[in-house]
Amino acid sequence: MAGPRVVIIGAGVVGAALADEISARGWTEVTVVDQGPLPATGGSTSHAPGLVFQTNSSKTMTELARYTVEKFCSLEVDGKPCFLQVGGLEVATTEERLTELRRRHGWVTAWGIEARLLTAEECVEQHPLLDAGKVLGGLLVPTDGLAKAVLAVEAQIRRATERGVTFLARHEVLDVLHTGGEVSGVLTDRGEIAADIVVCCAGIWGPKIARMAGMNLPLTPLAHQLAWTGPIPALAGQTEEAVRPILRHQDADLYYRDRFDALGIGYYGHRPMPVSADDILSVDEAEAMPSVLEFTEEDFAPAWSQTQALLPSTREAKVEEGINGLFSFTTDNFPLLGESQDVRGFWVAEAVWVTHSAGVGRAMAEWLVDGYCSSFDLHECDVNRFEPHQLAPEYVLARDCQNFVEVYDILHPLQPSGDPRPIRTSPFHTRQREQGAFFLEAAGWERPQWYEANAALVEGRAIPVPNEWAARFWSPVVGAEAQVTRETVAMYDMSALKRLEVTGPGAADFLERLTTSKVAKSVGSVTYTLFLDHDGGIRSDVTVARLGRDVFQIGANGNADLDWLMRHLPADGRVQVRDITAGTCCIGLWGPLARKVLQPLTDADFSADALKYFRARRAYIGSVPVTAMRLSYVGELGWELYTTADQGQKLWDTLWAAAEPLGGIVAGRGAFNSLRLEKGYRSFGTDMTYEHDPYEAGIAFAVRLDKGDFIGRQALERRKDDVRRRLACLTIDDPDSVVMGKEPVYDGDRPVGYVTSAAYGYTIGKAIAYAWLPADLAVPGTPLHIGYFDRRVDAVVAEEPLFDPSMSRLRG
Repeated sequence: MAGPRVVIIGAGVVGAALADEISARGWTEVTVVDQGPLPATGGSTSHAPGLVFQTNSSKTMTELARYTVEKFCSLEVDGKPCFLQVGGLEVATTEERLTELRRRHGWVTAWGIEARLLTAEECVEQHPLLDAGKVLGGLLVPTDGLAKAVLAVEAQIRRATERGVTFLARHEVLDVLHTGGEVSGVLTDRGEIAADIVVCCAGIWGPKIARMAGMNLPLTPLAHQLAWTGPIPALAGQTEEAVRPILRHQDADLYYRDRFDALGIGYYGHRPMPVSADDILSVDEAEAMPSVLEFTEEDFAPAWSQTQALLPSTREAKVEEGINGLFSFTTDNFPLLGESQDVRGFWVAEAVWVTHSAGVGRAMAEWLVDGYCSSFDLHECDVNRFEPHQLAPEYVLARDCQNFVEVYDILHPLQPSGDPRPIRTSPFHTRQREQGAFFLEAAGWERPQWYEANAALVEGRAIPVPNEWAARFWSPVVGAEAQVTRETVAMYDMSALKRLEVTGPGAADFLERLTTSKVAKSVGSVTYTLFLDHDGGIRSDVTVARLGRDVFQIGANGNADLDWLMRHLPADGRVQVRDITAGTCCIGLWGPLARKVLQPLTDADFSADALKYFRARRAYIGSVPVTAMRLSYVGELGWELYTTADQGQKLWDTLWAAAEPLGGIVAGRGAFNSLRLEKGYRSFGTDMTYEHDPYEAGIAFAVRLDKGDFIGRQALERRKDDVRRRLACLTIDDPDSVVMGKEPVYDGDRPVGYVTSAAYGYTIGKAIAYAWLPADLAVPGTPLHIGYFDRRVDAVVAEEPLFDPSMSRLRG
């Protein structure tokens, strides 16, 4: 098949990979345009140093890198390889970094890539230029190496061309043509090219091109220093381009690569140097190439001093050339992949480095041809994941520059984001500050992790102190808040939860088509259900409350859910979807005394029979109108109470005045996470993502195959009887062995899975870790081990839920 007419903007390493992958799937009516010459077009690919380190805290990013390595290893141009698999070595010169390398070893092991920790002596054996007295240890990934990026572009251009793809050099895109919300082609300086689909792979020019289609792309080009030494006497006579592993010295923000008898030195320790995409010179204007700026020697001086300290033989050489090369940075360090919300057929594959390029090419080709990506979980990469404030130029610039500064920093999973903060505050924020809230950020919201006002509750309680890493951004107050929630009652700010409203005469049928459960039930019903992709993978888990015949409220996970709904709206206008998050707020009132707090405040009947579990109603709490949903993600009696933002503080004050005399408290996210894991509640994006199906994830109860057709149903019919992995609950007896997530799980010495969520269970008195395991090991009673830094933690698969399996506390 020829497929639709596709124009790819940009023939760098991403555009070339996409052209190759999409033509291999039968779409050959493809034109690739670039303003520069081929194959070195003048973008980031053309000057990229080529180092490919696969290790990443993200499983998806590691898998994209692994595919890139595998593909580039198979490519050559006239006998010249496109990948030099010399291995990748990260070294530690401080104890803190050595500990971090153990964590990184856990990641790469969890994601299925061979790696090993080295002693200082073994590091020097791998890279003899190292000063043995400076290095404490290292991490070696044998399959890492050097990508010959321009050669890889040429190889993929040749393959795609053989299948009929057209490449047009020296064609500058002046506009993206679109009418009626649909793309129709591109206008270049040499004329128009008609298209059904346009994919922007323009790299550092991405924001400029995206604006032509009305799209705000949160990407900043930043200059990064790359220098080359002259000949190093210790390397005299080296005839191969690279023989030693690529090297990272993250303690000094440095990396190194061989180039025959010299070294390439990359440096991230200098000041951020952002450049607007509009200010990048054209191919003809640039002295060398548009992505290369003048080398600023003064910024590089510390790098050269650090290099001479780590690699003493470089003292006999000098820096002979250097550049400030432009690369793309994003606010969360993930690529920008997907289709515009506003112009159908305009897609982007942006902020992709050489390391992940071929993987992204394959992912995008699958997405375009099949309608979904089957090889990679792209939930972290979807371009429509951002909240509106995260697209603000000031925000984008600040966070992108911060990410440049932190590129090699040791970052804790809970580490607070930097400026700009605060951005979003709930109506309860003033009261929370009065209670001594310790805030972390969630989608821009200031969300309490715990409250110092509860510090006195710790006395007399057995709250174990976790290990040093897990104890960061933690307080024993977290444990006290969790226990008091189960003993009396607690108020939780749930305002960061995404709230969407679906209305109109077609709303019920619309939601039935998109969800796995029956949601078109009686008014007042609340349903836990799933959005699936066409391959049966979980796109999100949501609650759907029917508040009127044609009015539904959805508790969603983020902006990607809104985008999913908008993309499936019927054209007849019978359904409307809007985000009501900013104008509303929510308090979770939970605990055995919750009814004693709430009932005296209202004339509405909140008895167990009058408002059953997973039912909703409208009522007045004092003078505040609320929508009350009898739900609980901490496993206790209670309600989610929603009201408008203007009355949020009044609701808080009303509830607090009634709860405090009964021993009630306000509680934070730390307690919430512990309680939800005791109850076995999953968290989308952490415990389950696009790559998992409901049967694997243990939420088959949310699927009704007999309800009629819905997106993903046919795929589930195929997958339900072929479950090879499961999300399992593990418990750990040692309170000092609380893990954090993303650690490898071992059966003996064999890595078999990885941890998703983890916390200490203050009710059950054990640490909890949820993990993906082969189905034959996900059996209660199975002993396993979790790799945690340099330790092996004993764990055992447990029956779930760990707390209140009869559900009596929830339904009381």
